[in-house]
Amino acid sequence: MKIVVLDGFTLNPGDLSWHELRSLGQCEIYDRTPPREVVNRSAGAEIVLTNKTPVTRESIFALSNLKYIGVLATGYNIVDIAAARERNVAVTNVPTYGTKSVAQHTFALLLELTQHAGHHAQTARDGRWTKSPDFCYWDFPLVELDGLTMGIVGYGRIGKAVADLALAFGMKELVASASPRNAPANIQFTDLENLFRQSDVISLHCPLTPQTKHLVNQARLALMKRSAFLLNTSRGPLIDEHALTDALNAGLIAGAAVDVLSIEPPPVDNPLLRAKNCLVTPHIAWATRSARSRLMQIAIANVRAFITGKPENVVLPLNS
Repeated sequence: MKIVVLDGFTLNPGDLSWHELRSLGQCEIYDRTPPREVVNRSAGAEIVLTNKTPVTRESIFALSNLKYIGVLATGYNIVDIAAARERNVAVTNVPTYGTKSVAQHTFALLLELTQHAGHHAQTARDGRWTKSPDFCYWDFPLVELDGLTMGIVGYGRIGKAVADLALAFGMKELVASASPRNAPANIQFTDLENLFRQSDVISLHCPLTPQTKHLVNQARLALMKRSAFLLNTSRGPLIDEHALTDALNAGLIAGAAVDVLSIEPPPVDNPLLRAKNCLVTPHIAWATRSARSRLMQIAIANVRAFITGKPENVVLPLNS
């Protein structure tokens, strides 16, 4: 059984081990694979694992031995599912591994927007506090979360984890979800328009679909309070980046923080990289060692289950 990992570096930059995967067959692991090299590197492989390297229709039909594609992530849009179905190639993903880490990063972003700890720590290191005529100073309004309203768009595992943290901070909660489910009595389900109007903080935790692309657009940004913050640790295209940039630069909302962008890595002209009061982190909410370790364990378990004929976490099963 030949196994090829096309882009293993982000999952394992060296602090984890591929030993268990290597025990399952002949294993070739590449840190990164240019799209033009996918077929060459995967030649003869029955199993291909990928994180963000596209496995296209052309690749799937060119790889005659291919039986299984394992996505080292939750989203699997980098695989041509229609082609995999035609070729009867199984596709699996890792549906849950980073829930707590993503929720944690969501609040790391929110706390930086409201408390600006990183900024003020840097000014102190730069000597500003030493030279200050007063015992303290701050460059931005410092915002207490207790009593504010958190609007959560999407109430899956991560949305619920963020809701739990918001409650711990004493925040009120509004939730917009395509499939409302049981929730604590202090969480109110509502529609998107009311959520955008009433929330002091809006956090996005929904999947990217044709219906949710540019969910945050000029019209919805216009509904928000001028004092409100927007967070996105979900999918970049949920936001119309030019509309958000315009809203930030015009002071229509107080700030935004995103861990994802519509194109990653972003081109130098992505407007959010220079927008006023906007924090951009490089898609790291998922990347704690704990989360990556869980991801690897589940991904390898997926491969083992497939080899033994009992596939798990299947998004595209084999035809019977």
